[in-house]
Amino acid sequence: MHMSTALLETAGSLAAPFPARRLREMALAAGADDVGFVALDDPALDGERDIIRAAFPFAKTLVSFVMRMTRDNVRSPARSAANVEFHRVGDETDAVAHRLARALEEMGARAAYPAMAFPMEAARWPSRMWIVAHKPIAVAAGLGRIGIHRNVIHPKFGNFILLGTVVADLELDSYARPLDFNPCLECKLCVAACPTGAIAPDGAFQFEACYTHNYREFMGGFTDWVETIADAKSARAYRRDMSDSETVSMWQSLAYGPNYKAAYCLAVCPAGEDVISSYRDDRKKFLEEIVDPLRAKQETIYVTAGSDAEDYVKRRFPNKSVKRVGNGLRVASIAGFARGMSLRFQRKRAGGLRAVYHFVFTGAERRDLTVAIADGRLSVEEGLIGTADLRIRADSQVWLRFLRKEANLFWSLARLKIRLRGDPRLLAAFGRCFP
Repeated sequence: MHMSTALLETAGSLAAPFPARRLREMALAAGADDVGFVALDDPALDGERDIIRAAFPFAKTLVSFVMRMTRDNVRSPARSAANVEFHRVGDETDAVAHRLARALEEMGARAAYPAMAFPMEAARWPSRMWIVAHKPIAVAAGLGRIGIHRNVIHPKFGNFILLGTVVADLELDSYARPLDFNPCLECKLCVAACPTGAIAPDGAFQFEACYTHNYREFMGGFTDWVETIADAKSARAYRRDMSDSETVSMWQSLAYGPNYKAAYCLAVCPAGEDVISSYRDDRKKFLEEIVDPLRAKQETIYVTAGSDAEDYVKRRFPNKSVKRVGNGLRVASIAGFARGMSLRFQRKRAGGLRAVYHFVFTGAERRDLTVAIADGRLSVEEGLIGTADLRIRADSQVWLRFLRKEANLFWSLARLKIRLRGDPRLLAAFGRCFP
C-alpha cells in the first residue's frame, strides 16, 4: 500500500517540541476519525507505563485514535453482520496505525503500534496478554469516557467505535485533557439488553458472566472446546456435548477471526451526538426496533454452572436456552488467585454471607491475604487484617491444584497440606461465591 501524498508531505526535519496540530493532521490523513494525545508520564497512565516501556522503550507520547463503525451492522440480531463490522473496522484500525507509524518513521521519529485486538502476547495467558490498554489511553487523551457498560463512549460517535494507539518518541507542544463530562446517559438499556446480567443497574460489572458467553470462541472458551474434544471417547460422545452448529461456529472463528456471541450493550447504547436523535425523538420506536429484537432472539447463552448468570438467564430470558460450559479461567498462581477473585465473584450467590477469611500460603509462593465478603461485596487485601472467621493455611501448589480440581480437599486436609481453623462450612460458602 502506497502512502498518501498528504502523509508524504509531512516528511522532513522534526521540530522539538513537535506541533500537536501537525500530528493530528497526520493521523486524520492516515484515516482516523478522531485523535488525541497523552504523554506517557501522565499520572492517568501510572498503571500502564511500565508495561508499555517494556515493549517500546522509546515511548514518550501515545497517539490514541478512534475508528467509526456502521451502527446498524452492530445493532443487528444477526451476529454475522455485527462481527463482520468488528473485523472490517478492526483491520482498518491496524492499517491506520501502520500508516501513521510509517509516516512518523519517514520523518525520523521512532514509532510503533500494538494490535487493535489480536494478535496478543498469548504466552502470558491467563495473565494480561495485551501490550497497550486502549481504553484508559483513549480516556486520558480526551476521546471519551467509560459508560456503565465499560465501553468508551465518544461524545460524537457514541460507543460505535474501535480504538487504536500509536507509540512515538515525540514530545508535543500540547496534549489533550480528559472530557469534563461523561456522554453516558445512564439509561440502563445496556442493563436491559445484556443476556447474562453482567451489567448491574448500580453500575457493578460481573466479568465472568460476560467473558464466559461473549468470548465463548476466544481464549478460555476455545481451550474448553479443545478439552471437550480430548475428553470425548467417540464422535457420538462429542456430539452429545457439542451440536453441529457449535462446531461449525468454532470453525468459522478459526477461519475468519473469532466471533463475539453478543455485543448488545454496544448495540443499544444511544449516547453520542450522531446517535442520540433516534432515541430522543421516539423512545418507543427505538426500543421496538433496536432493543426488543435482541432480547427476543432465541439463542444459546453460555454460563458456568452455579453462577449468577445461569439464574439470571432462566429468570429474565425464558426464550433463550442455557448451556453450562467451562471458561478456561484456571488459576495459575497465588497472585492470579488474588487478582482473579474480583473477576469471578458472584454477588447474588454471596447473598447472605458475612465472613472474613485469612489465607496463609506457604511453599513455592508465600503470601498472606485477607478476604472479606459482606452484603454481596468483596474485599481482597494483602496481609492478615482483623479477626478471621475462617483461617486457611495451605501449601500454595496444593491450593492451586485444589482450585483446578486436580487435588482432593479431604486428602489435602488429611495430609495437612491444607489446614482450617474455624467453621469449615465457610469454605463451602466461599466456593459458592466463585463457581
